[in-house]
Amino acid sequence: HVQLVESGGGSVQVGGSLRLSCAVRRYSSGNYCMAWFRQAPGKQREGVAGIYTSDGATYYADSVKGRFTISRDNAKNSISLQMNTLNSGDTAMYYCAAARFCPARRPHLLYQTSYTVWGQGTQVTVS
Repeated sequence: HVQLVESGGGSVQVGGSLRLSCAVRRYSSGNYCMAWFRQAPGKQREGVAGIYTSDGATYYADSVKGRFTISRDNAKNSISLQMNTLNSGDTAMYYCAAARFCPARRPHLLYQTSYTVWGQGTQVTVS
């Protein structure tokens, strides 16, 4: 079955940048929708950014618009999340998610229930 492997987390100062990557292993041919979610201590998991790998269409949470960019590399079966102008509110465990059957409505890219495969997470700490 499909596996997701995240990388790129770490610690950064306020105002800094980080780039997260998510590699899809044991890939089945076809297009997926994928997304990044995050969960801070004591808070619910929330959707950050999603993408349709078929055409690259994206959707972002209001809290990260203009600062984060999600992108795909279909040749490498991976997606990335470029995070700029980070603040303490971005501190969280970040998870990559994937689904073979994608939601029709773009905002639903940020719904947890849209996804069937999850990575183990990578920690991002901004201080």
